[in-house]
Amino acid sequence: MKKTLQFGALAGAAALVLAGCASAAPPASAPADSAAQTAPDGPRVAVGYEGGVLVLGGEDYENLGEFASEDFIRLNSAGDGRHVMVTTSKGFQLLDVQKPELTELVVPAAAAGHVVSHAGKTVLYDDATSDTTIFDSAELAKTGDALPKAEVVPGVTAHHGVSVELEDGTLLTTVGDESGRTGIRVLDEDRTEIASNDECPGVHGEGTAKDEVVVFGCENGALVVKDGEIAKLTSPDEYGRMGNAYVSESSPLVVMDYKDDPDAEGYLLRNITLIDTEANTLEKVALPDGVEYTYRGVGRGPDDEAVLIGTDGQLHSIDPATGEITGSLPVVDPWEGPAEWQDPHPSVKVAGSLAYVTDPADSELVVVDLETDEIVHTVALDHVPNEIAVVG
Repeated sequence: MKKTLQFGALAGAAALVLAGCASAAPPASAPADSAAQTAPDGPRVAVGYEGGVLVLGGEDYENLGEFASEDFIRLNSAGDGRHVMVTTSKGFQLLDVQKPELTELVVPAAAAGHVVSHAGKTVLYDDATSDTTIFDSAELAKTGDALPKAEVVPGVTAHHGVSVELEDGTLLTTVGDESGRTGIRVLDEDRTEIASNDECPGVHGEGTAKDEVVVFGCENGALVVKDGEIAKLTSPDEYGRMGNAYVSESSPLVVMDYKDDPDAEGYLLRNITLIDTEANTLEKVALPDGVEYTYRGVGRGPDDEAVLIGTDGQLHSIDPATGEITGSLPVVDPWEGPAEWQDPHPSVKVAGSLAYVTDPADSELVVVDLETDEIVHTVALDHVPNEIAVVG
C-alpha cells in the first residue's frame, strides 16, 4: 500500500538545524527582495563550490546570488522548472533558482543519494534506509513555506541505490545490502512486487530512454526494463562495469560509461558503452588515444548525440549508434583526472541546444551552442566550480 507523508513539520525541524549553521556562516551574497523580483528571464545555472553554491542567469549569465553551504555538495535539477536539490549531510535542501534563494526546506535523509525526475515525478533516494520519497513535480514547483505531500516507499535493506517511477505508477528500485548490490525490483502502483532480477552485481545508476525503457548498469553488463520485463545484457569483458546512463527520452539508444579493469587507479575512463534498447544489444567502443573522461563528462545533445568533455580539452560529439566522433571543439585546456572523485574537474550539462562545461583550472563556465558548434559565452567565476545543475 502507498504511504503518503506531509513533510511540513519534519522539514521545518531539519531546516532549523540548517538555519543555525547558516547563521554562523552567512551567504557570501544574496539578492534583495527587489532584485529577486527583477531577476532576468532565461535558464539558471547552479554552480557548487567549496563552501557554497551560486546561481547564474540572464543572457550574460550574471551572478544572481551566492549562498553558503557545506564544503562538498551535490547538485541535481528537481525537474520542476524551479528548484535544484542540494545534497548535504542533513538531506536534500531546496535551492530556488528562480528567486534565487537557498531555502530552509529540507527533505531529511541520513545519506541523501540519487535524484531522478521523470514523468512528472521527482524521486529521492536515502542510502541509509533505502527509502524512496516521491513528489509530484508540479506540486513541488508551487512550494511555499512547507514541502508538499510525498509518497514514501520504505526500503528493504539499506544500500547505495536509486529509484524511478514510470507514467503508470510502476516503481523500479534497486536491491542490495551492506555486502553489495545485486539487482532491481519492479513494484506496481500499489507497491506490490511484480518482477525482480538479481543478476546485476554492483547495480548503479539508471536512465530512461524512448518509450520508457529503463536501463541500469551492472559490473558485468546492464539490465533493460521494457514493458515490465527485465532483460540482462552481458559485457564483452568478465568485468565490464557500467555505472552511469546518459539517455534521451526521444531515442532508444543509450550511452553508458565503461570500466574494464577493476584494479585500475584513478577515475578516468577510456571506453563507452552503446546500448540499443530496441534490439537489446550492447557494444563496447574505445575512444581515440588521448581522449579520456569521467562520470561527470557526458550528456546528450539536441539531436540525441552524445556530448563528451575529454581530457584533451575538447567537447566531442559522438554518434550514439556507432560511437564515432563526428565533431570536436576545443573548450578548455587539457586536464588530468581527479585524485578523488569529489575533486573539481571538467564536467558537462546539456539543456536544450546549449552545453555548459565547467573549467576548474581557470574558474570559468564555458557555454557552447551545439547547433552552431561555437562557444557563445565564457563566464568568469569567483570560485572554483565543482558540481553544476541547469534549470530551464
